[in-house]
Amino acid sequence: MNKKLAMCLALFSGIAFTQSLQAASFSCDAAKTKTEKSICKNRSLNDADVKMATTYQIVLHALPMGGRDNQKDAQQQWLKKRNACAAGVSCIAKAYQQRQKQLDTILQDRVLSHGPF
Repeated sequence: MNKKLAMCLALFSGIAFTQSLQAASFSCDAAKTKTEKSICKNRSLNDADVKMATTYQIVLHALPMGGRDNQKDAQQQWLKKRNACAAGVSCIAKAYQQRQKQLDTILQDRVLSHGPF
């Protein structure tokens, strides 16, 4: 693993640990859509949601203002795509894999390569 990436992940492990104590990155008691209900029922989707939400928060905090706005827009578009999966577990899983890859690339290329590490 890249040393910078390892350092960044270590710094934010507290966030990830805290979020892993709850179900998904949202309240499963308030889950309304078929997609949200599927995420709450499926452990691997739940874990993917927590990981993606944690990475997304790290990226948002590390990017300059313009980059944050762009990522917020991208996240909203991704949520629409994810929610279009309805209860399709494989579709939801694929959406998470794609978004996680995008966020990991941003974290590596735009954040860690220019960060104070």
